[in-house]
Amino acid sequence: MIVLLSLVVFLFAFSSNRNGQRVITKPNVKFIGDDNLFITNETVSKLLIQNYRGVKNVPKETLVLNELENALKSNPMIKTAEVYVAVNGTLNAEIEQKTPIARVSTNASYYIDDEGLYMPLSDNYSARVPLVTGYIEKNNLKNVYKVASKINTDDFLKKNVIEIHQSVNKKIYLKLRQCKFLVQLGDVSFLDKKINNLKAFYQKNQKEKTLNNYSKVNLQFENQVVCTKT
Repeated sequence: MIVLLSLVVFLFAFSSNRNGQRVITKPNVKFIGDDNLFITNETVSKLLIQNYRGVKNVPKETLVLNELENALKSNPMIKTAEVYVAVNGTLNAEIEQKTPIARVSTNASYYIDDEGLYMPLSDNYSARVPLVTGYIEKNNLKNVYKVASKINTDDFLKKNVIEIHQSVNKKIYLKLRQCKFLVQLGDVSFLDKKINNLKAFYQKNQKEKTLNNYSKVNLQFENQVVCTKT
């Protein structure tokens, strides 16, 4: 019994030692979620290589995986990253990208992601999301984000809204696809009620083929829609 136990301990130690001495091969990168890549496989591999003196052919036991994960998550395109080493020595990185829900187009151009944070544009892929124009401050995206988030989760808005405009006094306006009128939301209070009023107005006038009879649809007053005809 003692001999058998000693043999098991020896084999475990030998296996652990062999496993620890394996060298890391070229990184294997896997993207989770959307197939539209804002950051490429090559870019992620380069980040890994830059942050561990080559990664490839590095002894497995010397890798600090948390440091590699933090290096990847510091990239403004990446939401989450998990790095691990397989038994055969392959370095694996599972990447979840940020999800853009609006694109700021002012003197600076960038995305707003689904958590209301800054996300740079990508040379690799351009997202089809509403434009954001007007007076926009990168460190104060709260109002625009609230509207963009509502658009992103509402089928009617996602289909029809092409632009969010914020005035100098923080009032919000929307432009709709194939419509001449401007939608004036005002502030972002009672947003759900205002959107429901917009839907009711749109559906009624679409049915009557009168959408193009208006130049402005004002929703900023609670429980009413004030329309300006062309």
